Amino acid sequence: MQINTALILCAGFGKRLLPLTQNMPKPLLKIGQITLLERTIKLIEKLQIKKIKINTFYLSKEIKKFVDQLNTNLDIQLIEEGNEILDTGGGIFNMIKDTSEENFLVFNPDTLWNENYHKNISKMADLYFRKQINNILLVVRKDLSFDKRLKGDFNLVNEKLTKDNNKNFIYTGCQIINKNIFSKIAKKKFSINEIWNYQLKESRLFAYESNIEFLHVTDLEIYNKILKNQ
Repeated sequence: MQINTALILCAGFGKRLLPLTQNMPKPLLKIGQITLLERTIKLIEKLQIKKIKINTFYLSKEIKKFVDQLNTNLDIQLIEEGNEILDTGGGIFNMIKDTSEENFLVFNPDTLWNENYHKNISKMADLYFRKQINNILLVVRKDLSFDKRLKGDFNLVNEKLTKDNNKNFIYTGCQIINKNIFSKIAKKKFSINEIWNYQLKESRLFAYESNIEFLHVTDLEIYNKILKNQ
């Protein structure tokens, strides 16, 4: 893995998981006695990435307490978003704007990450560096989603994403991104969709297809169903 730092997005409110998230941030919800955040960290460790940046906003003290108690040799840095939540794009840029590194592996911990993703992500990284891409997403076919209500986000043709025709692929919550992709963004708060839409127009948004069942904690109903299946 040619990437030194992974980013984990943990600033959201988790409103669709209320009342569970009233006093606990969504990444600290447990499935099989392991929090969503720890599942993500274990995969990053498996990928042999040594540094992690985690953005926080809602109930940030709980995230800090959890990280402080982790038994790990990883270099984990918490980055608070300040007075307002910065959304997905702003959150990522806020974590990387002051670093000299260029490429980052980004995770949304709402997905149940596990070691089986190691091969998928390694191959995605190989494609990213071999083709000198600046943004690649890990996607999965809709029929592999545990939550059958989820609509597709993209169509995938020859390793590139589009929004034409049937959207049969879902974004899993993992991507590799180059810092330079934010060079034309002047605002602090923005969605990562703004970046993706620009890349789509330029036909430069790439993807690698995962073959693993996609378990994503969409809301309280799905969380409870996943618990019953573990």
